[in-house]
Amino acid sequence: MFSRRAQFVIFFFLILTTFASQAFAVVRTTHKAQKVSRFRRGRARLKNALWNPLFRPSHESMVMQNEQMASMNLPPIKNDAELEELKSAGALAAFEESDHLHIAKGLPVDRAYARPWTVDFVEDVSKEYYEAFGVPLQLNSAVRTVQVQRRLRRHNRNAAPESGDIISSHLAGTTIDLQRGGLTKPQHQWLENYFANLRALGLIEPEEERGHFCFHIMVYQDYDKWREQPAMASGTP
Repeated sequence: MFSRRAQFVIFFFLILTTFASQAFAVVRTTHKAQKVSRFRRGRARLKNALWNPLFRPSHESMVMQNEQMASMNLPPIKNDAELEELKSAGALAAFEESDHLHIAKGLPVDRAYARPWTVDFVEDVSKEYYEAFGVPLQLNSAVRTVQVQRRLRRHNRNAAPESGDIISSHLAGTTIDLQRGGLTKPQHQWLENYFANLRALGLIEPEEERGHFCFHIMVYQDYDKWREQPAMASGTP
């Protein structure tokens, strides 16, 4: 039999060993978690460096979109009441589901609207895309109100502000998001070429959003004037 002193020493040793094991396990777990976190950050930086879209989002693009909103005298749509007034006045037109255009299920029916020239643009590109590939384009987002944009920013840190000097052009009803996720390389290239031509003509301002895999496109009011007599950016009639 061990003496009481020996029993105490053994008991103390066991407790010390237990705490040491737990501490070692915590250190190992923490170290492993740190390694995983560093790996993920490094991989994200590498992906970002390798991602080089034709229409990379930028502050300059946002400034340009806001300047266009001001030049067209299109203030942000504040709420649903203003939205309905614009619909009734014909200042906003509805998108319609068709063989060449699919409206995403997540886009509420009451917000499947945009300025008439923006609706014309989507109709034109979706028709030509369908003729080229036999599949429809998908419309993910269109007009938004300040209230909607404010709610969106609560869970989407990349969403543009709803107030201030630089705001989302969705609030003017001029802008739409077209799905680019799931496109084949030829389909993606076709759309980039199509948008690049119109951008060179000063008719649209496109961006390729990475997180939501869509083309964010602001359409200028001059699009309808050009639409009557379209010409390539190179000057070809």
